[in-house]
Amino acid sequence: MKKNVIFLLTFTLCTPSVFWGQTPITLEDIWGKYTFRTNGVSGFNFMKDGKHFSTTDGQNIVKNDLTTGQAVGKIYSGTEPFDDYVFNSDESQILLATESEPIFRRSSKGFYKVWNGTALKPLYGQGKQINPTFNPQGTHVAFVSDNNLYINDLKSSKINQATKDGVTNKVINGLCDWVYEEEFSFTRAYEWSPDGSKIAFLRFDESAVPEFTYQTFEPKQMYPKNNTFKYPKVGEKNSVVSVWLYDLKTQKLTPVQTGASEYFPRLKWSPDGRLVVYKLNRLQNELELLLADAKTGKSAGTLLKETRPTFVDLEMNDDLAFLKDGSFIKSSEQGGWNHIYHYDKSGKLIRQLTKGEFDVRKVYGVDEAQGEVFYQASKITPMQKEIYFAKIDGSKDHALSPTEGSNEAEWSSNFSYFVLDHSTANTAPTYTVYDNQGKVVRLIEDNKNIQTIQNQYGTSKIEFFKFKNTEGVELNGWMLKPLKFDAAKKYPVFMTQYSGPGSQRAVDDWGGQDYWWYQHLAQKDYIVVCVDPRGTGGRGEAFRKITYKQLGHYETIDQIEAAKWLGKQPYVDAARIGIFGWSYGGYMSSLCILKGNDVFKAAIAVAPVTNWKWYDSIYTERYMQTTKENAQGYEDNSPVNFADRLKGNYLIVHGTGDDNVHFQNSVEMVSALIKANKAFDSEYYPNKNHGIYGGNTRLHLWNKMTKFILEKL
Repeated sequence: MKKNVIFLLTFTLCTPSVFWGQTPITLEDIWGKYTFRTNGVSGFNFMKDGKHFSTTDGQNIVKNDLTTGQAVGKIYSGTEPFDDYVFNSDESQILLATESEPIFRRSSKGFYKVWNGTALKPLYGQGKQINPTFNPQGTHVAFVSDNNLYINDLKSSKINQATKDGVTNKVINGLCDWVYEEEFSFTRAYEWSPDGSKIAFLRFDESAVPEFTYQTFEPKQMYPKNNTFKYPKVGEKNSVVSVWLYDLKTQKLTPVQTGASEYFPRLKWSPDGRLVVYKLNRLQNELELLLADAKTGKSAGTLLKETRPTFVDLEMNDDLAFLKDGSFIKSSEQGGWNHIYHYDKSGKLIRQLTKGEFDVRKVYGVDEAQGEVFYQASKITPMQKEIYFAKIDGSKDHALSPTEGSNEAEWSSNFSYFVLDHSTANTAPTYTVYDNQGKVVRLIEDNKNIQTIQNQYGTSKIEFFKFKNTEGVELNGWMLKPLKFDAAKKYPVFMTQYSGPGSQRAVDDWGGQDYWWYQHLAQKDYIVVCVDPRGTGGRGEAFRKITYKQLGHYETIDQIEAAKWLGKQPYVDAARIGIFGWSYGGYMSSLCILKGNDVFKAAIAVAPVTNWKWYDSIYTERYMQTTKENAQGYEDNSPVNFADRLKGNYLIVHGTGDDNVHFQNSVEMVSALIKANKAFDSEYYPNKNHGIYGGNTRLHLWNKMTKFILEKL
C-alpha cells in the first residue's frame, strides 16, 4: 500500500503536461539529487600575510596565491584524513581535528593532533577535546575535556589541568552551557591574555538548573536512550556563572570580582592586558563593560554602560575593537539605529563614525595603519546589504561593493583584500576577490551553471513590493508568480515567513534550496509571497522592538493584513491563501491560522513554539520578561490557547530529538486541538533535531508539505 501511494505522489508532482513546455522542477531534484546546489568557497582560509590562503582536501593543506588562485606550495601532507585545521599565530604549527562529532547547534568535540613542522602529536590522550586554541605566542594550547579546562605546554608536552571540579550536568569550566551556546552564539568560554600568560574563563554551576530529557530510539536496541541536559525555561533558575583567571606560571586560579549579574555573555582582552567582562542583567536591559585587573581579579571600573527601555540587543552591541592607544571602536543602537562609535581609553566618546537612518549590520574590523573601519550596512534599503569603510577620523565613508542585492565579505588578516559573496533574489552567489579600495582582483566562482538551469527549467522572477497595513506602517515583501502568469486568472497564494525578532526574509538575497521549492510551487500555479512584519530587522530600533512583551501580536496582525491585501488583488483567489513557517515561523503560521481563521485556508508549522513558557530563559525573557511579570503577554500570544479557533487545514511537524524547541510544544498543541475536537494533520521525525535533516529526511518532509499544499490549499 505504501509503495503505491509513493508512486502516485511522484506521478502527481512530476507529470510534465501541466508546465507549458517548462522542464518540471521535482522534489527529488531539490532534496534528493541536490541538482540545483550552488558552488561555494568552503575551506577558504586567509593566511597571516594577507596575500595567500590555504585550502585542504581533508588530508593535505595547500598554500595558494590570493590574486591568481594558483597553488604555490604544500604546507602539510599527511597519511591520515582530518576534519578541520587551524594555524598558530605564526603558522608554524597546526591543530588537526579528527573524528569530530556534534554536541549541540554550535558545539562539537573530536580528537586533536598538533603538527609542529616535523612531527604529529596527540593533543591529549584521554577522551575527545572541545575548542582547542593556541595562545598568541603558539607555545601552549588550551582545551576543554569532560567539563574541565586543560593547557598543553607544547615544548615540554606537559599537560596542566587548570580546573578539577567539572562534572556533567553540574559544573562546566571554559565551555558554555546549552542556553549560552544557543542564545549568546558562542561555545568557547575562555580567552587567552595577549601575552599568553593567563586565561580568563567562565565557570557554570548548573546544579540547580532544571533538567530536560529527550529520548532517541536506536535500531535493534530494546530501550531508548535518555538524553538529559540542563535547560532553563522561562522563570527557572539559570546557571550561576562566575569569571576566573588562570595563571600558567603559578598554576593558580583567581576569581574575578564582577559584582552581581545574571549573565556574562562575553570576555575580551584589551591589547594592554586589561580584561573586559560583559555584564548583562536578567531582563537584559542593562549592559556593562567591566574592567578587571588581570593580576588580582579586582574590579578596575566600568569601561562603558548602556541601558535601553526594552532590551539591549547584544548582536547589535557585540563589535568591540581596541586600538594601540587603548581607545576602542564599538557598535551601539543608542541613537535608535545601529552605528559605529569611537571611544577613548576611559570610555569617553570621541566621535560617531557612521550616521543616518540605516543599521550597520556588522563591523568586520579595523585597519589601524590606514585608519579605516570596515563594515556592512543597509544604507540603500533594508532589503539589501553593502560593504563600506569609514575613516576613524571621520573624514570619509566609502562603498566597496555592488549597490544591489546582498553583499557579504570575508577579509584578509591585514585588510588588504576581501572575498565578496554577492547575490540577489534571482541570481546565485558569485565569489570575487577585491582589494580594500573596492577594485576587482579576480573572480573565484560565478555559478553561471545556475543561470543555465534557471533558463532550462523556466524559472519565474522574484519581484519586490511594499504595502501599508491599516496603521499606515509600510511593510516589505517579495512575490513569485507562475511563469505563464495570467492577470485574468485567480491564483492561490502560499505565504512563507519567519518573522522573528530582528530577522529578515523579504531580502534581495539568494534563497538556496527554498528558492527551488518556491519555483516548484509556482510551476503548480501557486503565487508565493513573503512579507516581513513589524519586529523584524534592518529598520531601526523602534521598528524592531515594537513587539517587546507581546511577541506574536504585531507580527500576526501584519501577516493577516498582508493576506487580506493580497486577497484584494484581482489575480488572487482570496479563499485559497496559506502560510508556512519553521521554528518562530511555525509559531507564527500557527497563530495566523487560529487568529486569522477567516483569512487563511491552510497553514504548515514546522518545529513551532506553541507556548513561550516552554522555551528557554535567555531568549524568551529578553523579549517577554517572565510569566510573573507579563502573564497577559504570554496568554494572549501562545497558539495552544486558541486551538478552538481552528477552521482551516493545519499541518504540524516536529523532530522528536529537538533539543531547542522541544517536541513538548507540538505534543501540547496536538493535545489542545484534540481537546477542542479539531481535525489536523501531523508528522514527526524520530531522533531528528531542530533542523530535521539527514538521509532522506528532507526529501520526505518536503514531499509531505507539498502534498499537503496541493491537496488542502
